[in-house]
Amino acid sequence: MQFEFNGRDIDVNVPNWAVLEARVTERLAQRKGFALATINLDHLVKLAESTEFQAAYAAQDFVCADGNPIVWLSHLAGRPVSLIPGSEAILPLARLAAKQGVGVALVGSTEPVLAAATAYLEREVRDIEIVCCIAPPMGFDPKGAEAEEILAKIADSGARMCFVAMGAPRQEEFAALGRRKTPEVGFVSIGAGLDFFAGTQKRAPQWARKLQIEWLWRMMSNPKRLAMRYLKCMLILPGHVIRALWLRFRGQDQS
Repeated sequence: MQFEFNGRDIDVNVPNWAVLEARVTERLAQRKGFALATINLDHLVKLAESTEFQAAYAAQDFVCADGNPIVWLSHLAGRPVSLIPGSEAILPLARLAAKQGVGVALVGSTEPVLAAATAYLEREVRDIEIVCCIAPPMGFDPKGAEAEEILAKIADSGARMCFVAMGAPRQEEFAALGRRKTPEVGFVSIGAGLDFFAGTQKRAPQWARKLQIEWLWRMMSNPKRLAMRYLKCMLILPGHVIRALWLRFRGQDQS
């Protein structure tokens, strides 16, 4: 699946879990870094509004579908991908890091959340080594001097996989900078994933996920904060449906 913003293509280039694990395993084995983003409708809204966010996404090595609408659009386009939420990618990728003896860093959220998330990961992932935990200060600039200082600390810790929990667009911008400054580190943007582990935020229950209405459950849980966000998402959806159908028909014409 492909999205275009100002002539810049953004590809959802990780079609399923098996491909994600194979690519990350290869990068870790070769001591090569990467940046992984998980795209959803909210990201599409932000991408349409910000050229800086577009540049950050263009710097990502891997892009997964984080949200059923992205999966539906991929099927409409004839280029199907599987759902890979960032929060659900943490444990599988942490296990890959532990298996290869790769140190892990956690960056974002707050110090209490990082402490609780570290305890959770150490219980759930055998032999994991969390070597660095950093909660950036309020007003943190993910592209500025403070970001470079944090990246230096990550490099000094020996971590080669870093879970970034800052929310979009800051986490993707930080990961894009990290790809340039610390080329042996893999950056995984995970949104509220660590907060789910710490229990400070709740993910939608399993029944809502199975019915593919997680977004509705979240909105009803916090309508004041999320209603406008989801309205913007709904408003852009028809345009992306039309583009997905155009990609499908263009692909049929070229075959």
